[in-house]
Amino acid sequence: MPVILSIAVSQWASAAEPARTVKIGILNDASGPYSDNAGGGSVIAAHMAAEDFMKKHADIRVEIVSADHQNKADVGAAIARRWIDQEKVDAVADVPNSAVGLAVNEVLRGSKAALIASSAASSDLTGKDCSPNTIQWTFDTWASSHTIAQYFVKRGSLKWFFIATDNALGKSMVRDGTSVVNTGGGSVVGSVYVPINTADFASFILQAANSDADVVAFATAGGDTVGLMKQSSEFGLKESGKAITALLATTNDIESTGLGVTAGMVITQPFYWDLNDASRSWAVRFTEREHGHSPTAFHAGVYSSVMAYLDAARDAGSNDATKVVAQLKQHPIDDPLFGPVTIRADGRAVHNMYILKAKDPKDSKSKWDLLDQAGVLTGDQAFRPIDQGGCKFVKAAGN
Repeated sequence: MPVILSIAVSQWASAAEPARTVKIGILNDASGPYSDNAGGGSVIAAHMAAEDFMKKHADIRVEIVSADHQNKADVGAAIARRWIDQEKVDAVADVPNSAVGLAVNEVLRGSKAALIASSAASSDLTGKDCSPNTIQWTFDTWASSHTIAQYFVKRGSLKWFFIATDNALGKSMVRDGTSVVNTGGGSVVGSVYVPINTADFASFILQAANSDADVVAFATAGGDTVGLMKQSSEFGLKESGKAITALLATTNDIESTGLGVTAGMVITQPFYWDLNDASRSWAVRFTEREHGHSPTAFHAGVYSSVMAYLDAARDAGSNDATKVVAQLKQHPIDDPLFGPVTIRADGRAVHNMYILKAKDPKDSKSKWDLLDQAGVLTGDQAFRPIDQGGCKFVKAAGN
């Protein structure tokens, strides 16, 4: 059974017992390939959101609990069910690993609890598997694939090869990336699927190297992405003249791999700690609590989505997910980390997606000075149009 950590953040509550408690469960990978990008850092980010919210609203107490889903859909679903049935959890947040996110999505469908999918990336969460109980905050496979593919296709890199994780995440990225490449006049010349937590990528890299692809795209995440980037360098994939991109790479992945390997690599993220004064200020606070580590977009997504959900729960005057999610969709959000955010009818949070390029080592001034901004897509450019996702209740509503 997973170990569950339960910590109540209440030092800013009033002396009298508050009228309401909102309980948020952070469900993620605490020890596997996605733990560096989410893990304990996501729990810290959730506590930061709870603390900041309660400083302003002492009449509402926020409680944060957390658990490790072990990258197993059945484990994640069981935890979510126990949380809402027995422990009165109002919303489940974070959930890196799309298979787990999709399973939890079904557990919460029709309940009074919400899924705040800030790290589950499958675009199906706001497409064919959309739910009135779910919002998807940080990114998704369509936006990540679309942003990167558009960048390369516009520059004439039309032939693509995907190395993808053999799970819901990888398959969604290949599907969504292929659509964008084909629309831009390009083609996918090959794709291979690798098991999660693979140690030896040699045969897959050699298949990509021997193809006539212009771009080799890693449709992976976390430790798998780091392993691919390091081993691709050992096999001289970049030196063969192929561009390399990692569709869900984070600052942790770039730092773990090293700028000596990743210099010039193009990635996309909705958040980077050094984008502006607000991101830098928040990153300093996070880094002080996370033993010197810089926040990833996963961590920033947990903070911003939990904060937005708490604000909506207060404004709705209810803990009922259907009412809180409906409240979220009513008005644009001016978020300090993601900028202007709109929650669409399908639950998709729409905001900027940035194109970022890994620095040359000589240009980096510090450990976490890793990326330069190379472009930006606004939300309406970056995310799938609402009428193309297949969300049934959006179609029924005529949106």
